[in-house]
Amino acid sequence: MTTLAKAMSKFRLAVVQLQVTSVKADNLNRARRLVKEAAGQGSKVVLLPECFNSPYGTSFFSAYAERIPGESTQVLSEAAKENKVYLVGGSIPEEDGGGKLYNSCTVFGPDGELILKHRKIHLFDIDVPGKVSFQESETLSPGSSLSMFETPFCKVGVGICYDMRFAELAQLYSRRGCQLLVYPGAFNMTTGPAHWELLQRGRALDNQVYVATASPARDETSSYVAWGHSTVVNPWGEVIAKAGTEEAVIYADIDLQYLADIRQQIPITAQRRDDLYAVTCVQEGSS
Repeated sequence: MTTLAKAMSKFRLAVVQLQVTSVKADNLNRARRLVKEAAGQGSKVVLLPECFNSPYGTSFFSAYAERIPGESTQVLSEAAKENKVYLVGGSIPEEDGGGKLYNSCTVFGPDGELILKHRKIHLFDIDVPGKVSFQESETLSPGSSLSMFETPFCKVGVGICYDMRFAELAQLYSRRGCQLLVYPGAFNMTTGPAHWELLQRGRALDNQVYVATASPARDETSSYVAWGHSTVVNPWGEVIAKAGTEEAVIYADIDLQYLADIRQQIPITAQRRDDLYAVTCVQEGSS
């Protein structure tokens, strides 16, 4: 491997666990400052949390919604360009001009240009009696497409929060060449301790990829209390970086040669029997 190839096989990822308030301007300024801090530590890819510009909740989505491009995405574009990073802008409530609202993640390149927009595919509609009930579909519409982007290091797949529960989405990203999956998310105090880390480790291990999640920092006074604990997991299923509950930036050095070694040692990708799975699905569907 050449020196250049070795250099390109490693890069630093930063995950920003942002303290989100009800003041949008403060959220944007804080995000911009922490992106700069992350870049100063050598990060090439920076990840922000779900709903980084607004409180999370159905009562807030319409009030904070913006068109894309708009105020929040302009700040993301400038921050990416100023710091020469790939910036995964968590998510914001998006108004599409036709009356629909989406939970949308935008990604900007080091030149400040918009690379992609991912609209959350799987809406967070749950009801755990006595613990938590939430219905994103009361105000939001679902997205309907995969979202991937290329960097000089690897291809990255994007999901938002509840998208992480669907193993098929991660598998599709992996089969399309993604080596890093990023999920801005905001698990709560019921699902967080039970499933947040477990799901990340499962997605990473099943697909032999790196998985990174960015949560808002925990605010016990908010109507929706986020679990926090933004995390990065390696292809062996190990947690290699993890935040606590307060605002923080965590770092992980992504090693794509290590990923390749894992895939060579345990070659599940090479042995996948897509033909068998397809036949089985057809048979089951016709029975």
